[in-house]
Amino acid sequence: MTSLDNTDKKILTLLQENSKINIKELALKTGLTQTPVYERIKRLEKTGIIQNYIAVLNKEKIGYNVEVFCQVTLLVHSKELITKFETAITKMDEVIECFHVAGNYDYLLKVIVKDMKSYQLFLKNKLSVLDSVGNVQSTFIMSSTKDTSILKLL
Repeated sequence: MTSLDNTDKKILTLLQENSKINIKELALKTGLTQTPVYERIKRLEKTGIIQNYIAVLNKEKIGYNVEVFCQVTLLVHSKELITKFETAITKMDEVIECFHVAGNYDYLLKVIVKDMKSYQLFLKNKLSVLDSVGNVQSTFIMSSTKDTSILKLL
């Protein structure tokens, strides 16, 4: 684990809130000059603490109105079937997150599609046809109370 001081944490918090913030503004908000801020960001990127910069889209405004959590149970827990399942899932654009979990099912998928018909086609033609899938339970998200990607560091 990489050690982070309070300035690193402040920079990371500010970047999580707005990845488009410029070096000058970061320097003002952290009390440093631009060069040390730039060097810290490059170090945080190089060490993999900063993995990527993204734009968070408003799903509804671009027509993606259905969010679903799919609880997937595999038929058999063989290394071959697990690998085939995970490889197939990574190629499915509808799946935006996939977690291998312990409990009553094996995988939890977060799926986002335009409408119910799109979900039906995804389930029928992509997910349920995988050899490794034994059962799929779908939970439809009605609303979100909290939806963030910001990790509290300070």
